[in-house]
Amino acid sequence: MNMKKWWIALTLAGVSTLATAGEQVIVYNWSEYIPEDTLQKFKKETGIEVVYSTYESNETLYTKLKLMKGAGYDVVVPSTYYVSKMKKEGLLQKVDKAKLDNFKNLDPDLLNKPFDPNNDYSVPYLWGSTGIGINVRDIPEDSISGWQDFWNPKFKNQILLTDDVREVFHMALRIKGHSANTTDEAHIKEAYEYLKELMPNVRVFNSDAPGEPFLTGDVSLGMIWNGSVVQAQEDNTDIQYLYPKEGAVFWMDSFVIPAGAKNVENAHKFINYMLKAEVAKDCVDYVGYATPNKAGKALLDDETASNPTIFPDKETLDAGEFHNDVGDAVLIYDKYWQLLKAGK
Repeated sequence: MNMKKWWIALTLAGVSTLATAGEQVIVYNWSEYIPEDTLQKFKKETGIEVVYSTYESNETLYTKLKLMKGAGYDVVVPSTYYVSKMKKEGLLQKVDKAKLDNFKNLDPDLLNKPFDPNNDYSVPYLWGSTGIGINVRDIPEDSISGWQDFWNPKFKNQILLTDDVREVFHMALRIKGHSANTTDEAHIKEAYEYLKELMPNVRVFNSDAPGEPFLTGDVSLGMIWNGSVVQAQEDNTDIQYLYPKEGAVFWMDSFVIPAGAKNVENAHKFINYMLKAEVAKDCVDYVGYATPNKAGKALLDDETASNPTIFPDKETLDAGEFHNDVGDAVLIYDKYWQLLKAGK
């Protein structure tokens, strides 16, 4: 292809002529977690092709990155304590914030968290909570106030739980008066024994699309992510979200660059693009989770910006917990998790 035809081809494809042909960034993200046209807009602005694939759990992401020794991807999006876990295991490289002009858009109150002090390795993307989903057509909203209501025998074979060991143990630990970040095996075992009593009420574990069983009518009560409720409400406004009195799970999903990334410059360009105010605003509108981007939040309509399901108040936030890396105690959690799911 001659130079003139090559130039025309790039222009017709919507690709910036300032970029070198063949540039790419390989992104591994949660499913349904970015607006459908965002990747195309990024390519149009930068000329960089996004090679994009998705996963359904932090465990899947971690296992794949571990097996590949931090290679294979340029940007991935782990949750909260998985950042510190992967950092400690040498799976991540530092982020060069000097290359992120839009880092200034982030809310300082949502930076410098224990899982990554000073945000040396991570850049916040979206944050949210895991609380209680309820179909108020089937169950009166004022009859449910906390996690402990799940243990009511009248809900036999009716409860949905996320398929996440730390989130499920969070419920029982908080009910028993312990931190959801405890490393004390006695506390974890106590939570396990209490969760065993809950199992007859559990209909399904779902961390793929926890809103779907609510929409199909398979469940009317359970553990769910706030964004899943926001999305489900587009089809059924009877599905509501409650923050449990014992405290919700709070989490932060962040952009990180794996240690073996091949397109590091393009990774920074992608992250910087995602930090644009208008892009952050689009992400909230699409997925229903909160943005840590103050400039982006300022662009939201009043109804969205004031929606407590998306943006909880300080009192609600203070009542819950962000999960931290529990180190070797993860093996204790996993032991009791396997016993719980095996019915032992």
